[in-house]
Amino acid sequence: MISKKMQDAMNEQVKAEFYSAYLYLSMSAYLESIDLPGLANWMRVQYQEEVTHAEKIYDHVIERDGRAIVKSWDSPLTDWESPLDLFEAAYKHEQLVTSLINKLVDTAIAEHDHASQIFLQWFVNEQVEEEASVKAVIQQFKLLGDSRAGLFQIDRELGQRVFTPPAATQGA
Repeated sequence: MISKKMQDAMNEQVKAEFYSAYLYLSMSAYLESIDLPGLANWMRVQYQEEVTHAEKIYDHVIERDGRAIVKSWDSPLTDWESPLDLFEAAYKHEQLVTSLINKLVDTAIAEHDHASQIFLQWFVNEQVEEEASVKAVIQQFKLLGDSRAGLFQIDRELGQRVFTPPAATQGA
C-alpha cells in the first residue's frame, strides 16, 4: 500500500505531466500557425509521451491501493519569439520536470517505498533522454543560424518522428 505522502506526491506529478502534455500541445499549435508542420509533429509526439507518463503514474497509485486524483493545471503559454525560443522553453520545462521526478524519488526513499523507487527509475532515465533530445534540437537551431533552408531541413527531419508507447513492463 502506498503512503498518503507518496500518494499525494504522485498525484501532484500526474498534474505536472498533464500540464507538460498541454504545454507541448500548445507549442505544436503555435508551430502549425507559423507553417512548421514537422516541428509541430515533434511537439505533438511530446504531448503523447507526456499523457502516457501521467497515465503510468496514475496507474501506479491505483495499483498500490491509493487514490488517484486528477487536478487542474494552469493554461500554458501560446506564443514564442521563434522556434529556437520555443525549444529553449521546452528544455527549461524538461529540467523542471527532472527536478520534480528527483523530488519524487527522494520522497519514495524517505517513505521507504521500494516499489515506488523502482517504478520511478524508469522516469529518471526517461528524463535524461528527454533533456538530451530537446537539447539536440536546440543545437541544430544554433548551428543553422538564420538559414531558411536549414529551418526547412530541420522541419522535414523532425516531421519524421513517430510516437512509440513505452513497453508495458517498463516503469510498471
